Amino acid sequence: MLPYEAFAACYDALMADVDYGAWAGYLAALIEEHGAPEKTLLDAACGTGTMTLLLKKAGFAVTGADASPAMLGRAAEKARAEGLQAGFVCQDLRALALHAPVGVVNCALDGVNYLTAVADLRAFFVRASAVLRPGGLLLFDVSTPYKFENVIGDRTFADETGEAAFIWYNAYDAGSALCRMQLTLFVREADGRYRRFEEEHVQRAHTLDELENAMRPAGLEILGAYSFMGREPARENDERWQVVARKV
Repeated sequence: MLPYEAFAACYDALMADVDYGAWAGYLAALIEEHGAPEKTLLDAACGTGTMTLLLKKAGFAVTGADASPAMLGRAAEKARAEGLQAGFVCQDLRALALHAPVGVVNCALDGVNYLTAVADLRAFFVRASAVLRPGGLLLFDVSTPYKFENVIGDRTFADETGEAAFIWYNAYDAGSALCRMQLTLFVREADGRYRRFEEEHVQRAHTLDELENAMRPAGLEILGAYSFMGREPARENDERWQVVARKV
């Protein structure tokens, strides 16, 4: 089973503490400040589409892309329920392709951390650049090396809602900068019983130098690397960085 196939059923419930509204507002403000050639946007690794649809409400013509059909199914259901026009395509970050270029590519909530090899990181930047108009913006965030080493690495977390529960164990290797996440999920079904699933996720702690070096051959230049949700320059002890780049 692919990562996030089982998680799709309970992802929104378990992410209920994320302030998506404030996050979407932050991204929209960054796009406005840095200037995009047009308000068309590809939301890469869009998951269940919460951010995609908030950016739609902020005035962007949006398309969501994700490698998980289960997550995309949830996203399409949300769009229909809210009466919003949004396209969704099943695409890996390393193989983004659109019929027409866009003004903005966004990748939120650790999507770039799932690119665990340098070749994969470069492939994403090449494809993001390919779908951007000249002068277009690429925005993405990453969980930082500090977060993996000091906050989530080699720790176990658990959470429960009325719909689902999970146990999440992380094993972080500083040498490879890889964090292996073992997820045990308990998803409530229609008859009230809980079904158990297990998934493994692997993320990498990228440094800013690594990100910039991977972007440069794709014709992307960093305009700003910020402490998340602010405008201060990224710091070593931040848990999340927000990056804004432009296609030159």
